[in-house]
Amino acid sequence: MTKLKTYLKHPFSFLMLILLVTAAVITVASIIFIIVYILEKGIPNITGELFSLHFNSKNQSMLPSIINTVSITFLTLLFAVPIGIFSAIYLVEYAKKGSKLVKVIRITTETLAGIPSIVFGLFGFLAFVITLGWNYSMISGVLTLTMMVLPTIIRTTEEALLAVPDSYREGSFGLGAGKLRTIFKIILPSAVPGILSGVILAIGRIVGETAALIYTAGTVADTATSLMDSARTLSVHLYCLLNEGLFTEQAYATAVILLLLVVGINALSNFVAKKIAKA
Repeated sequence: MTKLKTYLKHPFSFLMLILLVTAAVITVASIIFIIVYILEKGIPNITGELFSLHFNSKNQSMLPSIINTVSITFLTLLFAVPIGIFSAIYLVEYAKKGSKLVKVIRITTETLAGIPSIVFGLFGFLAFVITLGWNYSMISGVLTLTMMVLPTIIRTTEEALLAVPDSYREGSFGLGAGKLRTIFKIILPSAVPGILSGVILAIGRIVGETAALIYTAGTVADTATSLMDSARTLSVHLYCLLNEGLFTEQAYATAVILLLLVVGINALSNFVAKKIAKA
C-alpha cells in the first residue's frame, strides 16, 4: 500500500507501472490461452494409432517424427555447441581488445540471429541439397540448423564469459596456471549456467523449426536410419497434416505432443543446468 501511494505521487511512474503490469498480464494470458486451446483440441484426439512404429494413410503416426526430432536436435547440438563455445572463447580470451575483427564477428553473428529461418532453408537447399548433391537428407537439415543456432550460442556464451570477474583470471595466473588451464578449469565452470541458457534457447528453436527443414531435411514420414535419409520432424509433421487439410484432429494431437516435448526438454535442460551450477 505504501508503494502504491508513492507511485500515485509521481504520475509518470504510476503510468509506467500500469503499462508494465498490463504487458505482463497480456503476455501470461496469451500463453495460457494458447496452451489451453491446444490441450482442449488435441487431448481428445490422442490415440494409440498415433504412436505406431510406421506412418501410413490409416494411422498418421507421429512416432517416427518424434524419433527424427530427437536425432536432429542431438546432432545439431553436437556440431553447434563446440563451435559456438570455442568461437566465444576466442572472442573473449584470445582476440585483441577493441579489434576490428571482433567487431565484425559480433555484427555478423547479431545479423545472422535476425535472419528469417526461411532464408537459412533456401541457403541450405542451394548449398547442401543441390550443390553438394545430398538431396533431402538429415545431414542437410542438421547443418542448416547448426548455422541457425550458432549466433545464439556464440552470443550467450560470450556474455557468460565476460561476466566472469577478471580477478578469477588474475588469481589463476598468479598461481602459475597457463592460459588454457585457466580457461577450462576456472572460467568455463563459472560460466556454465549462462552457456546452458544459450543451449536451451537453441534447443527450443531446433525443436520448433519448420521452414528451414522443409527445404533441407524433407518431409518423408518414416524414421531416418542414416544421415542421408530424408527426415520429417514433429513440427514439419504438424505442418504437413494441416497443409493437407484431411487430418486436422491428428494435427491437434501432434501439437499437444510437440508442446509437451518442448516443455520436457526445457525442464530437463534447466534441471541439468542447476545441477551443474551447484557442482
